[in-house]
Amino acid sequence: MTITEHAVKTDRHTTFYLAAGPEEGPLVIFAHGWPELSISWRHQLPALAALGFRAIAPDMRGYGRSSVYARHSDYAQEHIVCDMLELLDSLGREKAVWVGHDWGSPVVWNMAGHHPDRCHAVANLCVPYYTLERGLEHTLTLVDRALYPEDTYPAGQWDYMRYYEESFAEAIAPMDAQAYRFVKLLFRKGNPEGEGQPAITSTARRDHSMLGMAEIPDLPRDADVVTEEDLRIYAAALERNGFFGPSSWYMNHPVNTAYAETAHNDGYLDMPVLFLTAQYDFVCECVHSRLAEPMRSYCRNLSEETIRSGHWMAQEKPTEVNAALVKWLATAVPSIWPRPR
Repeated sequence: MTITEHAVKTDRHTTFYLAAGPEEGPLVIFAHGWPELSISWRHQLPALAALGFRAIAPDMRGYGRSSVYARHSDYAQEHIVCDMLELLDSLGREKAVWVGHDWGSPVVWNMAGHHPDRCHAVANLCVPYYTLERGLEHTLTLVDRALYPEDTYPAGQWDYMRYYEESFAEAIAPMDAQAYRFVKLLFRKGNPEGEGQPAITSTARRDHSMLGMAEIPDLPRDADVVTEEDLRIYAAALERNGFFGPSSWYMNHPVNTAYAETAHNDGYLDMPVLFLTAQYDFVCECVHSRLAEPMRSYCRNLSEETIRSGHWMAQEKPTEVNAALVKWLATAVPSIWPRPR
């Protein structure tokens, strides 16, 4: 299935995106997270396209060939949701199914909360509803204090977000210096041995490092997650744009909280929602902690499935992710299933 490249330019922003599938097919838009690209959905686009969907994956604000900005405030969620609305309008559509991962998930949750009329349904990987889109202070109330005692781990697994806030330049400097080596280290499959152990991100401020090491090691590539070509594409984009934009998404918690509080319907979502938990994602840990509990209260038409993967679920376990998405689309959103022409 052919994947084509496109861009939509408005007076305020340019969004580059990949597309696959018939132009008239039901629309599914995939929003990637940090520090990824539209190619993070390279396994999902052709699978959905082959079924007759029009599958779209943008480079999000600050990434790849989309617009990059110089201020932290330019990466607040409200601006990014506007980017996605402009993308939807440029496609001549009223609604889409929205799918997000990592920081793409708060974008999708905000789309559902603020613009339910533009959503057939929403699905997210790893980051549950009513967490990060509501800001760090709220998310900290859901930390598993049995695993992360407050006196030792005041911010739990989210300590790296505090590190960004307190030492942003220090935090991104190693990434900017060694982008290729960093993404090669980052994109790795889940390790079951980490279950029940504090995440490495929980001591970021103490270690003065995002990943607990002074220098980025030159580890072998994890072929179960990325090819060498994939890594080169990620690294080239990050070397060109730098990590300022991607990491600035972490620098807007107070304004993001205020924005989330203006959602429709007191924050309740009535459309079909799918959430995929990553069994071995120990930062967005939803198996043993309370992180997903608010979602279960605020999503009234919720489906959940657990994938035995790490954080990079769509790349590590594409067959399982595609199967879960397709099953949910066919059963929870049957009205938009592609019809033979």
